[in-house]
Amino acid sequence: MKPVAIFRHLPIEGPGYFATFLDNNHIPWQLIKVDAGENPPDSIKPFSGLVFMGGPMSVNDDLPWIESSLNLIRQAIDLEIPVLGHCLGGQLMAKALGGSVTQNPVKEMGWGKVTVRKNSIARAWFKDLTEFETFHWHGETFSLPEKATCILSNQYCENQAFAIGIHLGMQCHVEMNERMIKDWCDVGYEELMQLNSPTVQSPQEIETHLTDRVANLNTVAKLLYTKWIAALK
Repeated sequence: MKPVAIFRHLPIEGPGYFATFLDNNHIPWQLIKVDAGENPPDSIKPFSGLVFMGGPMSVNDDLPWIESSLNLIRQAIDLEIPVLGHCLGGQLMAKALGGSVTQNPVKEMGWGKVTVRKNSIARAWFKDLTEFETFHWHGETFSLPEKATCILSNQYCENQAFAIGIHLGMQCHVEMNERMIKDWCDVGYEELMQLNSPTVQSPQEIETHLTDRVANLNTVAKLLYTKWIAALK
């Protein structure tokens, strides 16, 4: 099998549990370190799927790699090669397909529940799940591109995930492991402590019962990733 291409936009926002999942399922993958100056490839042909991770930048920023990433996403979707986006990655997918990325009414940083939408496409991805606790770290949100179905929401951000056939774009972070969460809390400590909002938790709140919370989130991620890899060719 050709490797899955994973695009990283910040060293501490790597593939996390997703890489563990691919390794456990003997699926090869290649990390493209955009943060280290590696350019997205021109062609989708060397890869069986594309995965875009998070990052602190906006898809609306004037950065040299954004347009090439959008073009690669469009190529993959035209060729029915699975695309998966986490947070910034989901926003890249939305923009590539004609959606818009704008400020969310509030920042979400920390743990929070999301609700699975009541439609058949959501059920195909989430099975019997109706809600679960996931990890959030975003200030922007995407609109739904044409032909996309919203499959996940919460009271602070209507579009937490969308699906178009075999492609999945998420605003929330299901890929987290314990190390990533601790690193993000360290880097974002001042912002977490300064923001006085019910949607932003302190580092202490975020790291409470961390092992159990991450294990539960990994279970949800495994469900989504299992469906996603089934479409790899």
